[in-house]
Amino acid sequence: MFPTRRSLIASFALALALPAQAQQTTLLNVSYDVSREFYKDLNAAFAADWKQRKGQSLTLNQSHGGSSKQARSVVDGLEADVITMNQHNDIDLLAQRGGLVPADWAKRLPHNSAPTTSVSVILVRKGNPKNIREWTDLGRPGLQVIIPNPKTSGNGRYTYLAAWGAAVKNGVSHDAAKALVTRIFANVPVLDGGGRGATTTFAQRNLGDALVTFESEAPLITKEFGDHFEVVYPRRTILAENPVSVVDKVVDRRGTRALAEAYLQYLYSPVGQEIAAKHHLRPRDPKVLAQQAKRFPKVETFTVDEVFGGWTQAQKEHFNDGGLYDQIIGAAKR
Repeated sequence: MFPTRRSLIASFALALALPAQAQQTTLLNVSYDVSREFYKDLNAAFAADWKQRKGQSLTLNQSHGGSSKQARSVVDGLEADVITMNQHNDIDLLAQRGGLVPADWAKRLPHNSAPTTSVSVILVRKGNPKNIREWTDLGRPGLQVIIPNPKTSGNGRYTYLAAWGAAVKNGVSHDAAKALVTRIFANVPVLDGGGRGATTTFAQRNLGDALVTFESEAPLITKEFGDHFEVVYPRRTILAENPVSVVDKVVDRRGTRALAEAYLQYLYSPVGQEIAAKHHLRPRDPKVLAQQAKRFPKVETFTVDEVFGGWTQAQKEHFNDGGLYDQIIGAAKR
């Protein structure tokens, strides 16, 4: 028997009368490949805080993969309430294709909407048998270097830009920097789609003499695969900023804007910053950073803006189809 109009109205009224504790609120965070463990801990803390303050139980879902692939998935319809990336141009893509976020999205939160940072480092086998110390060493003949694909991975893009930018900062020309990056990518036996795939290739499949990854990933690799590796900090390396944004068209359609904004603001809270530091992400809060200084060796960094004119210019010149990266891969394969 079909429900009557009166019973439907009664059921609707009952649903509205349910206490907040019985309501479930969901949120999807679409993020980059190697941020799983950080957001797992952050989600638990945020859900507990929200429950205490608002009386609502939350279901916080995570989606991870190569950063550019993740961004394209959101453009193609994956209903992310928030997007948390490791480079600004992946969120810019959402503004450029479909207007999912405003063009000035980065101005909405402190530090250009990047609550944490990391740096690119080189992971080597225990004892550093190949004596790898600098980016230039990765271009030596006979080495194998594991780097995720810069076409699909922010980790890979940062590696490319770290080696190029450090060369320029050391006083060489952009042509010489291009030649170095060409030598490095000639030493890459396989281009995994994201940072986690590259980690598996290096640590589990035991392929390669060095893995370039984020500083935050190195302790996780040791925890998962054993104390078989060492971290090498080049004299100069790139500062990787981790930007975040609500996905406006999604949160407005789903009615989750307040929750999504609170979630991102929580990243800047002392608790959020401490969780970031626990996962070896460099916090923006100077007090938390000072308290956790032992986790973060001092290293000379440069930014994408400083060397490459910003992410928009770097993407256009280096990573778009037909750009310098495609030229380098073509030369490396010859």
